[in-house]
Amino acid sequence: MPSTHQPSTSQPSTGDQTTAQLLAAAAAGLAVHDLGRLLTVGMPQSPNHPAYWHSLPRRHGDMVRADGGSAANDMISMGTHVGTHIDALAHVSQDGKLYGGLDADDALEGGRYARLGVHTIAPMVRRGVLLDVPAALGVDRLEAGQEITVEHLETTLAAQDTRIDAGDVVLIRSGWGQHFDNGDGDTFRGLSTGVPGVGEAGATWLAARDIHAAGADTIAFERLAPGAGHGLLPAHRVLLVERGIYIMETLDLEGLAAAGVREFLFVLSPLPLFGATGSPVRPLAVVGA
Repeated sequence: MPSTHQPSTSQPSTGDQTTAQLLAAAAAGLAVHDLGRLLTVGMPQSPNHPAYWHSLPRRHGDMVRADGGSAANDMISMGTHVGTHIDALAHVSQDGKLYGGLDADDALEGGRYARLGVHTIAPMVRRGVLLDVPAALGVDRLEAGQEITVEHLETTLAAQDTRIDAGDVVLIRSGWGQHFDNGDGDTFRGLSTGVPGVGEAGATWLAARDIHAAGADTIAFERLAPGAGHGLLPAHRVLLVERGIYIMETLDLEGLAAAGVREFLFVLSPLPLFGATGSPVRPLAVVGA
């Protein structure tokens, strides 16, 4: 008996159409900018966190199988706020409280931050915006300890003809990452000279735009005053504690800026480290080729 099934006349769903568009974009070619720093022993980092260390407990030839095959393996140790990384909301408290008024002690479970730990950060596939502040100000990089003011941020947006939408990931280039590139770790850390970045006012300006996350090419995201080190971090308080906005630090933004990219698809997935206050990450900025 012949089938009476009739071909469906329904239109493709919005989800199917979006998937097709994504696949078509990938097939047409994409340019991927790697925003993560190479992890190396001795790289510049905050003195407040355990350093990155890598060793090979087994090298090729240490153990050889009967057929001549051999395998090498590794061991690493590091703080979760070393290299390019993301801060979870459990990273900073104010007067004993985390984001949402949660008591910091109540967030602990078995000695780990079961609530607001880095494992609670969902993978990010969002619109990204680069604010290239030095380019807007006509300089190669900002000065040591220079505060990125609200006026600087607004000037940069206007110069780039860029907008910030709710839910965006906003990355701020100061040019300070050049010191990481050239191996000048002491200058990058800026323990005596300070490091450029947004202050409390700049963080409040960013938070008012309801962004999802913010990042910078510096060691602590925000301005570090000369000689003050990490003594006061008001931008962390504003973003992490008061507004629940994630922070990324030690990003590599030089290539993205040199390519003239200001808007892109931002992709990031933290390691699901249960109860941790941060995670090493390798963020990607994706644009059409």
